[in-house]
Amino acid sequence: MEHLTAAPSKISSPGSLKRIVTELNLTNYRWPAEWEPHTATWVGWPVSPETWPGIFELIPPAYAKFIAAMARFEQVNVLATDETQKLAKPLVDAACEEAGAAFEVKFFDIPINDSWCRDYGPIFLNRRSDVAAGPEQVIIDWDYNSWGGKYPPWDHDAAVAKQISDRIQIQAVKPGIILEGGAIEGNGNGVLLTTESCLLNPNRNPNLNKEQMEEALRKFLQVESFAWLPGEGIVGDDTDGHIDQVARFVSDTKVLVAAAYDDDAPEAADLRANLKAVADFRSASGSLQPVELRMPKPKFQQEHRLPACYCNFYIVNNGVIVPTFEDAADDVALQLLQDAFPDRTIVGVNAIELIWGLGAFHCMTQQQPVV
Repeated sequence: MEHLTAAPSKISSPGSLKRIVTELNLTNYRWPAEWEPHTATWVGWPVSPETWPGIFELIPPAYAKFIAAMARFEQVNVLATDETQKLAKPLVDAACEEAGAAFEVKFFDIPINDSWCRDYGPIFLNRRSDVAAGPEQVIIDWDYNSWGGKYPPWDHDAAVAKQISDRIQIQAVKPGIILEGGAIEGNGNGVLLTTESCLLNPNRNPNLNKEQMEEALRKFLQVESFAWLPGEGIVGDDTDGHIDQVARFVSDTKVLVAAAYDDDAPEAADLRANLKAVADFRSASGSLQPVELRMPKPKFQQEHRLPACYCNFYIVNNGVIVPTFEDAADDVALQLLQDAFPDRTIVGVNAIELIWGLGAFHCMTQQQPVV
């Protein structure tokens, strides 16, 4: 395991696209798990001082170190306008040289409003290995409204998946449903983790109930079973309870579930409810094994509690990038991730300033799987 220290830093109906879905026959596709091989990782360069108020000047160098950590393992594609690249490229080049990065960092002249590529970026489906017809890969382009309209404007972010689709010439399907990538977690084998607090929140799709949402997810992600968690518990989270803050697959059946830093902490009961939901899950494919991943002690910025949680790790080819928070729990979390991924290099990267943006490494990334 390694520690890397960053520079101080932070609707429409699902049936509206039946024709295009039929033409593509999405039953011929699957949503790969994050640990399957990647062609590249997509990220958005930090551009909004309002995301990290008061410390934005510290964020670009910290973000460059995060990119460099990933570039040790795979190609990284950065969304940044040509003007933004003038600042970003020297920082990234210096960080990559220091980290000994082995893979290319490519820049794409695509404008963004914010840096949370997990939520607005494309989700890639791969054609199943037993199917010969159709494109090898397709993009699912969900609608996006900045977590229920919280942070306008989001016009650039909402257009990112389509722009990437056009740029790399991979066909996109647009379900016409608002959904952030951080709200869903798949095991690549038909099981999806999500939270009621986010996915059923009326600030996204007020006309869709639970059954209709499951129908849409089955259709557009080709999943079969759903583990619904309550989703609350991470104090400081502004996403209404994204799954990638509270529970993450590390194998087909094992799930790391956020646990409070102390059993009497104010969020402890909510997090125990998430753990119970995972433990109680049953489907035709079997059950799930929850493992507690204890949070660090509370972290603050400008008197605001931060959503510091190790569940926001990101899996790269042959490695795992884990946020650390200058806390005694860092080493425990890194060892637990090493136990979960014994054949991967576990890299801890300081996120104590980046988390002031109210998200960490998984929120900032979107993987493009190998076809």
